[in-house]
Amino acid sequence: MPLYSVTKQAATAVPQADFQTEKALQTLVENNLEAIFRCRLVATEFATGAQHAGRIDTLALSEENNPVIIEYKKAVSSDLVNQSLFYLAWLDDHHGDFTIAAQRRLRSDVKIDWSAIRVICIAPSYRKYDLFAVRKMGANIELWTYKRYANDTLHLEQVRQEGEVEPGSGSTSRRSSATTPAVKKAAQTKAAGNWSVETVLDGKPPKIRELFELVQEFVLSLDSAIEEVPRKNYVAYRTTQNIVCVEAMQGKLLLFLKLDPKRTDGPKGIWRDMTDIGHLATGDFMIQVRTVADLEAAKPFMRKSYETVGG
Repeated sequence: MPLYSVTKQAATAVPQADFQTEKALQTLVENNLEAIFRCRLVATEFATGAQHAGRIDTLALSEENNPVIIEYKKAVSSDLVNQSLFYLAWLDDHHGDFTIAAQRRLRSDVKIDWSAIRVICIAPSYRKYDLFAVRKMGANIELWTYKRYANDTLHLEQVRQEGEVEPGSGSTSRRSSATTPAVKKAAQTKAAGNWSVETVLDGKPPKIRELFELVQEFVLSLDSAIEEVPRKNYVAYRTTQNIVCVEAMQGKLLLFLKLDPKRTDGPKGIWRDMTDIGHLATGDFMIQVRTVADLEAAKPFMRKSYETVGG
């Protein structure tokens, strides 16, 4: 899709201007990890030792404290996926090396959640064989394409395949999954460790499950790039970073959004600033949803959270 610059109602196509080197792409992403992927840099060009003889482009820690591997290619190459799998296997067997690097770069008491390792590949495009391989393997590998434009605009988009279903996925949608595209997409849930949507909803009453389905349907309808990622205690909806996190309680849903509670007032009587209050999900802007009316009041804020993180 072309990018246009609009001046006084006149649209002019903006030409693409690629990076001169892969390192330039890597440096830009690493300098903006927080803004783009909501990650903290752990190491760049991380050597994996003499026996393994590799060098990981970027090591990071996600907003949910999961280890992150990021690999880059400036040209179409199947090596990117194979290389990423190689490093994923190495990191899975070398928790100690990553922990030491994270402690040195961040802080000595840094928390690391090994339930899922996030692997991000960034390239201008991918071969169909790569897409098929990633889908069949079911590994937690994200394929992102990039375009850089002459006006210093960078566009990132996650690659998806029609009919893609991750192993271990599951959706609770029964009422409308046969007809609603957004809820059909919930079948593409990305596995995170051994967690699933059903894990989060286990033992919850029908009313809460119905409310969850309505939240699920609304959030996934905002953008086809949004994916559903179950965690132990909540379900996250994200693009490059979490937009909405949903905790299911016995009598309500808790929605955690990427909005600044110091600058935004939420729906009266059902929102709370969680900045200085411990909570499991990411996002300090919390809305309690007990009824469909509460959900309707929360929808504009979920949309605003999506727009805030760059949707």
